[in-house]
Amino acid sequence: MVPFSIAGIQMNISMEHANIDAMGHKLDVLMARFPWVQMVVFSELAPFGPAPRHAQATGGPAEQIFCQMAARHGLWLLPGSMFERIGDDIYNTTPVISPTGTVVTRYRKMFPFLPYEQGIKPGTEFCVFDVPDVGRFGVSICYDMWFPETTRTLVSMGAECILHPTMTDTIDRDVELPIARASATINQCYFFDINGVGDCGTGRSIVVGPSGYVIHEAGGGEETMPVEIDLSRVRREREVGIRGLGQTLKSFRDRPIEFPVYQKHLGKKDYLDSLGPLIKPTRGTRSDVQVAPARTVDAAGALPYPVASMVVDAESVAPVDIAPLGHAHL
Repeated sequence: MVPFSIAGIQMNISMEHANIDAMGHKLDVLMARFPWVQMVVFSELAPFGPAPRHAQATGGPAEQIFCQMAARHGLWLLPGSMFERIGDDIYNTTPVISPTGTVVTRYRKMFPFLPYEQGIKPGTEFCVFDVPDVGRFGVSICYDMWFPETTRTLVSMGAECILHPTMTDTIDRDVELPIARASATINQCYFFDINGVGDCGTGRSIVVGPSGYVIHEAGGGEETMPVEIDLSRVRREREVGIRGLGQTLKSFRDRPIEFPVYQKHLGKKDYLDSLGPLIKPTRGTRSDVQVAPARTVDAAGALPYPVASMVVDAESVAPVDIAPLGHAHL
């Protein structure tokens, strides 16, 4: 057995002010109660929320504070992610901090949540790191999970546990839960998918084991989730198969074909090219009511994610009278 203890912290994330002090408090309480925890993972954009105006240079003041937290408690720390400014570019970046307070690597989100996470540059490098005498870990962020190639690549690089900070405050959280479970199962690994609550999340963080069993699924409030994992179980699953059945990684390794859909360099036009540009939908004509397009917020204050969602059956919406500006029907 190779035991290792990881805690996900699902906490209230505010859009109005920095959350760093609150994160430090949560970390202090966690370690006072569960001193055996060796790694902590917060949700995506936990320090400042999804506001690019808070972007800091690589290794900036916020990251230094988190390095001090990790060193004080002697643990591995992924403080969610932060917007990182490199020249004129802004990335959504997760630092990986060792128990000595050293940043051992950084992961830049490969798939910003387009067309909503506008202005954020995608990263191009996968991120794995080793915990000595324990095993190899991989990092991805939120929307990356929707592209199974990201997790498959991390696992092909040897990752045995995927650490996945997310920020989902929308109606598709119920879809993400089975994606997390499937990601763990088909890749025979642990998967820690940690969400926030409050302004920046609906909770329901999930931890899945290499057999596809859900170890824990959080509710919709604040929650601390310390879990001991066993990476020897990952190695056994990969040797003999999921629950003694499908040996998916070996089958993928021994595949007789390559997948032409990935060969973009051939310049061949196919169905995907017919889908149109990747742009944010705007209001249009519905039920014979012409609605002006939504206003665009300036980039400095724009929210890269929608903060609320509404489901409408277009066929059931009746025509309505539009009140003059300054009047409302209450």
